[in-house]
Amino acid sequence: MFNLEELSLYVKICDINRFVDGSDLKKSILNNMSRLKKLQFYIRSTTGVLNRINIPSNEDIQYTFKDFHNNHIISYVDYFTDTQRGQCHIYSYPYTLNEYCKITNSFPGGLYKCVTKISLYDERPFEYNFFLRIAESFPHLKKLIIENMKPQNGKPKSDGNQNLPIIEYPHLITIDLTEAHLDYIELFLFDTKMRLSNNISVVAIYQALRRVTEKFTRNATSTHGKKLHRLNLVDQSHLILVYKSDFEVLSERQYSTFLTTCSSSTLNKLFVYPSHFEDCLVLLDGHL
Repeated sequence: MFNLEELSLYVKICDINRFVDGSDLKKSILNNMSRLKKLQFYIRSTTGVLNRINIPSNEDIQYTFKDFHNNHIISYVDYFTDTQRGQCHIYSYPYTLNEYCKITNSFPGGLYKCVTKISLYDERPFEYNFFLRIAESFPHLKKLIIENMKPQNGKPKSDGNQNLPIIEYPHLITIDLTEAHLDYIELFLFDTKMRLSNNISVVAIYQALRRVTEKFTRNATSTHGKKLHRLNLVDQSHLILVYKSDFEVLSERQYSTFLTTCSSSTLNKLFVYPSHFEDCLVLLDGHL
């Protein structure tokens, strides 16, 4: 280890009493590897902030990298009041991983050509310009997960009259919206605001999806409804994987019939994943 000239370090550290920063890397790596010429790293650390007085800012974190003269270091810090937790990203740039998790509104931007999968998380709303910035930073994005239950403050008008640039995700094939507010479901299903590729797979709560799209009868959502390749509907304890020949959402009558008898004639393939042992017994006993 002492003779290493190149080192790549990718770590996620949860529930510690402070953030990992440049001082830790200097003490544990730079001071012990005198021959090290190239260091690439990504570290995301989380900590509880309840009852803490001195919590570091991003400027404090950046200062700990003052001796990293040969590296471009990006960092950003977030504190979430609802959960009383903190999160800190530190990494060398250019970014070399194909995945980037828990991106927040504090994301500083940049170009991440290697990344194909990201997750977005925050307790502050994601506004329209944030998604535009994400599209520009991740041009080869294939999978997107949104975790944000806060409604948008500057929600664009649904009539499409605003002079807003179209957000383009040309390579996106999977969108997980199970932890997303209705505003974000609506945003990604409106062809007047969002330009997606064909053969999109969407994961969403059935009730939320039905409420936003009105069973894909709204003009603004009809285009993306036709692009759907796979629709994963989550309802209470079941994950329902539905393939439809016409790529439309199940009607309320079909959905109710499905939940009680699983006899909908429109289903081509079905997987049910029970979350409780009692549900497994019901399935094995033939009652469902």
